[in-house]
Amino acid sequence: MSSNSQFSSPMKLLISFHKLFEKYEQLAETNTGYIGEKAKSILKIAKEYPELKNGFTDISTLDKREKEIALILQDSFSELLTQNEIKAASLPFFDKTFNVTKRFQKIIKNAGTDFQLEIKNMPENHRYMMACTIILNEVYGYDLQLKRPFHYEIPEKNGIKRYYKILYNADFIEIIKTENAPNITQQDVDDLLDNFENLALWKEKFPEDSYIFKGFVISNIFDVTDDFAISEIKSNLIDEGKGQDKNFIKDLQSIFQSFLKIPDIRVGFSVFNRDEGVFERVYGEGMHSFLLNDKTIGDCADVLCKSSYKKLLKEKKHISVSNIEEAYKETQGKVPHIKVLYDQGFKSAIFAPIANKDGLMGILELVSHQPKALNSINANKLEDVMPYIVTTVQRSKTDQENLIEAVIQKECTSIHPSVHWRFKQAAQLFIKENIIQKKNMPFSKIAFKNVYPLFGQIDVKGSSDARNLATQKDLSNQLKLAQSIVDKANEQNNMPVYEQIAFQIKTYLNQVETYFKVDSEHLISLFLKNEITPLLELISKINAPLKMEIDRYFSDMDSDLNVLYHHRKHYDDTIGLINKNMSTLLDMKQTEAQKMYPHFFERFKTDGVEHNIYIGESITREDSFSLIYLYNLRIWQIQVMCDMENEFYNNQDLYPLPLDVASMILVFNQPLSIRFRMDEKQFDVDGTYNARYEVVKKRVDKAFIKGTTERITQKGKLSIVFSQQSDEEEYLQYIHFFQAKNILGSDLEVLELEDLQGVTGLKAIRVNIIYKKDTQEETSYFTYNDVMDAIENQNFAS
Repeated sequence: MSSNSQFSSPMKLLISFHKLFEKYEQLAETNTGYIGEKAKSILKIAKEYPELKNGFTDISTLDKREKEIALILQDSFSELLTQNEIKAASLPFFDKTFNVTKRFQKIIKNAGTDFQLEIKNMPENHRYMMACTIILNEVYGYDLQLKRPFHYEIPEKNGIKRYYKILYNADFIEIIKTENAPNITQQDVDDLLDNFENLALWKEKFPEDSYIFKGFVISNIFDVTDDFAISEIKSNLIDEGKGQDKNFIKDLQSIFQSFLKIPDIRVGFSVFNRDEGVFERVYGEGMHSFLLNDKTIGDCADVLCKSSYKKLLKEKKHISVSNIEEAYKETQGKVPHIKVLYDQGFKSAIFAPIANKDGLMGILELVSHQPKALNSINANKLEDVMPYIVTTVQRSKTDQENLIEAVIQKECTSIHPSVHWRFKQAAQLFIKENIIQKKNMPFSKIAFKNVYPLFGQIDVKGSSDARNLATQKDLSNQLKLAQSIVDKANEQNNMPVYEQIAFQIKTYLNQVETYFKVDSEHLISLFLKNEITPLLELISKINAPLKMEIDRYFSDMDSDLNVLYHHRKHYDDTIGLINKNMSTLLDMKQTEAQKMYPHFFERFKTDGVEHNIYIGESITREDSFSLIYLYNLRIWQIQVMCDMENEFYNNQDLYPLPLDVASMILVFNQPLSIRFRMDEKQFDVDGTYNARYEVVKKRVDKAFIKGTTERITQKGKLSIVFSQQSDEEEYLQYIHFFQAKNILGSDLEVLELEDLQGVTGLKAIRVNIIYKKDTQEETSYFTYNDVMDAIENQNFAS
């Protein structure tokens, strides 16, 4: 095998000891005695084996002349240090070594018969450029620094990887330019400085084998496993994306195995929740807590004994258990963290606090199946890596808090995407003024001018009456149950208190069934809780025959509310299901509506579902708004209200209680301004004039038809409230269109409304909704152009 067959290079590699022989020639001339004689004996080897001086490329010569080479190198490789030093002779960037020290031989032997020595972190294509920089430095006198730390990765018998850094001594090399080598100019060097990755350019300036490397290098090798492990731990932890990698824990365990020289070490984490005083497991690929084992959460006082609790949480010092089995026997399994480790089969462990200036954040858990492998001595080695773990956990904790805040904002105080840009603008300005420029400025006003509002609601009819009726039934039934028990107790053991309670029960029953008032529920509930419950508990103790009936009474009560909650539960569950189903449908349809033109949308759950829509150029930031988009949205709103009505009545069998709903749309034909109210975390109209819109919104569904006591909203009908003649004309066109599509019926009314407080001149269109049994077929939504085309065709036909 040739020294030049392993990889391409601008240098032909010639193994030679000529530089070393030159040193010995000087020693032979200037020294007498032992040093001079020794130098002469080595020079005899050079004379007897000229290839060692002239150079050779055949690697097999290293084996043939092994003894001679050892004699030549004896001063560089002291026999006294061969058991201690890790050293070898070699060629630069070449995996082949020779004249290896005994310690290095032992390390390679322990790696196994299949192990091949290989220089790591040296990309193949970089070898060529690195050789070129050596030529530029040695032949042309440049000072280009391309030194990189090279290392070997060698496993021990137990599989633990050890890392060894290679430092080259290049005193005995010579680089010779051949006639095939182009002359290198300053312009060539300038071109190369900006093109390190351009291999073709480097090969153009330094063709293969155009220079001769003559000599050898001495590789001084050092065990840097601890430093390497710390560096790897640091890079694994600091890399923000690494924590999400499914191999993160596996890699971390491998590094800790090398760092602490324990082949079976396992790594776990638990997070300390300071607010709750508990440890929690970390959720992630491969993450585990050996302290919690199969629990997701554990109270600190239940997980640790008092002394360990004090050391970890108060003093922020590590604890170690070198022999878990012995500790378990000594403590009779009563110490919680010893028991949990013993139950998992571990024999030694270290728990290290992950803490910053604010206190404990979590626990690093190291465990092993070997007794005494982990102990208080090697626990101190963790001091070198804990700062990186603390930094990572602190960052992770911040990320977690940010994620929680994002979820809260999304789920609880959502900012609609259509206006998010404006909040982002304000936040950037706030940061600039208050954090960067140190000004004390308030968060800027978030407002949008000249936007058109749309409001709609689908409301449960008679919800107050329905709930009152449900409450009356529950209270009446509970009072009657109590009355039956008290009467029986009085029959068996006549006592004045029974008669007095029976009288109160009768009075409350009469009130429930004849003149139920607003405060009746509260008064009767207090009576049942404070008077009936203690009395029945006493009767249960002193009157055995009634105990079973009293137990049945309490078993009928809701466990959380301690009252009979049967009919009211049916009501609450029905309202909840209606709201859920209507909201889900509205949200789905709203996603489609946004595709027509971006607009602000929000909805609220009451005894039904309300929605607000605002559309205008100030929201979209684009010079593209046209009233056509408003008209499209109004048409969409009519159809989606009809879809929600159909959804409700086609799913009546899902609701525990039969209820009815009524739908209403409020039309406001003038643009207005809206402002985000920071205290209420929602948008509201801005300005006194615009406040009229909010007044109408809140009161209009309770409005009566003029001259009657009939409310405008009715089940089975869509009510559209407006105040301008132009609104009436516009919406009548839409209604005629939907009548032609069999979405709305022919029962059409235009009605005047009684004046509301501060609001006069309201009118309403009321039309019946056509319900369809088959709602599985996806509805296609109509646009303003569809409506206009239908109207034109109808006029043409007539």
